[in-house]
Amino acid sequence: MNWTVYLSGEIHTDWREQLQAGVEALGLPVEFTGPVTNHEASDAAGDMLGVPEVQFWRDHQSSKVNGIRTKTLLEQCDLAVIRFGDKYKQWNAAFDAGYCAALGRPYITLHDEDLVHPLKEVDAAAMAWAQTPEQVIEVLRYVTTAR
Repeated sequence: MNWTVYLSGEIHTDWREQLQAGVEALGLPVEFTGPVTNHEASDAAGDMLGVPEVQFWRDHQSSKVNGIRTKTLLEQCDLAVIRFGDKYKQWNAAFDAGYCAALGRPYITLHDEDLVHPLKEVDAAAMAWAQTPEQVIEVLRYVTTAR
């Protein structure tokens, strides 16, 4: 079985590349999907429909256009990895975790120990909490190969 793993969350570190390299090195049957990670492109996702004068409506419009991708890929994935970094608040990642929980879609949270308390509800619905990309790779190795 080939697994589709959706990578949600912070975009300011190379955690996605670390996961991809680790999975590739082990030859695991995993394909990664995810949101648009270019911040400017994501913010402008709805601009092709016209740029509203009020920032709220621009964000609202772009969120809906981005949501087409996010919703579709989360519904199609076998597993999601949801990364919370320490520099910015990833409200979108928290929303993705809630959406996965509502769908019954398994997910792994990836964050440092200092975020355990603020993410207690998100972690409670997760199937695993990892602190490093290497731990996620090991979980992926186990669930995809039973080794």
